[in-house]
Amino acid sequence: MSELLNFDPTESPHRRWNPLSQSWVLVSPHRTKRPWQGQVEPPAKGGLPEFDEKCYLCPGNERSNGERNPEYDSTFYFVNDFSAVFPQNVKPPPSPHPLIKSEPVSGRCYVVCFHPSHNLTIAQMSMSQVLRIVEAWQDLYVRIPHEEKEVRYVQIFENKGAIMGCSNPHTHGQIWAVSYIPDEPAKALESQAAYAADPSNASRPGVKLGRTGRPSMLLDYAAFELEAKERLICANEDFIAVVPYWAVWPFETLVLPRKEHLPSLAVLTEKHRASLAEVIREVTYDNIFKCSFPYSMGLHQRPIAEGGDPAWDDAQLHIHFYPPLLRSASVRKFLVGFEMLAHPQRDLTPEQAADRIRETTKTHYSLLENPEAA
Repeated sequence: MSELLNFDPTESPHRRWNPLSQSWVLVSPHRTKRPWQGQVEPPAKGGLPEFDEKCYLCPGNERSNGERNPEYDSTFYFVNDFSAVFPQNVKPPPSPHPLIKSEPVSGRCYVVCFHPSHNLTIAQMSMSQVLRIVEAWQDLYVRIPHEEKEVRYVQIFENKGAIMGCSNPHTHGQIWAVSYIPDEPAKALESQAAYAADPSNASRPGVKLGRTGRPSMLLDYAAFELEAKERLICANEDFIAVVPYWAVWPFETLVLPRKEHLPSLAVLTEKHRASLAEVIREVTYDNIFKCSFPYSMGLHQRPIAEGGDPAWDDAQLHIHFYPPLLRSASVRKFLVGFEMLAHPQRDLTPEQAADRIRETTKTHYSLLENPEAA
């Protein structure tokens, strides 16, 4: 048998375990050297106006359903004119076969305009402007269950950029409140509950406990990353941002509480909201390739139904950022082939990605190129 070589995570193919989704990701760092002759994305359109009279989301404009937006000067939200779900009370259809199953879904969808300016993204906002977004999220998370009694889960997200399916460049996010718990947050809830119930975690020295007095998976993980530092992007007193050890997307980022068990937006204090806004504001990718960097971003947290499964009490609020660009502003990652049929794969290591993000200047590239715009 030949002698085993030392493992080099920057050269050796290996796989990493994601404890939240209970899945693996293949890491192939040597593939960053391969030539690219595949699809190249057109550059994102720049030079957007501050106000676009044809935009359905700008203040004072008429939307496609004939309603008119108010002359809002901060965040503004409304029920989506083209909601994926709506309130209904209907019987489940009969199943013609054990393999054929469907069930009615009820709920409501919202659009959250982050700012009145048509051309301003989170990466260009001040901390106080991002704070208004966090406050709007909290307000809706708390208000929705009182107005929509059938809702069990509130999924908050943002798709930024045309290649992420965003249909309007005016900076905005969405909230889909549905009568069931979707698959991705359900897996995260189950994993956190299983971690909390595992006796081996309870007896481990230095384990971080949640409000339930049981081990908290994401508090433990936050403590580990704070000590390791190699994947840490930024941190303040209440929240941290890291490129997770198990990241799939090239510059994927996870935002999570630093030292407290915060199950959902509902428990955030004024201080927590400000700290979260500060960290979200720091998670900006635009300077990596000097472009308006696309991504999908979303929050996972405790379901909102009163009572419910006791396992939900182990939930920890966290935010996922999934940015697709890989080599440049025009070359993105594709989840195809092996990744669709087996499991995800990445080239750039999470440690290398964190280095790239940390190395970028905090001043937005547009201000460096055009100081008069500051």
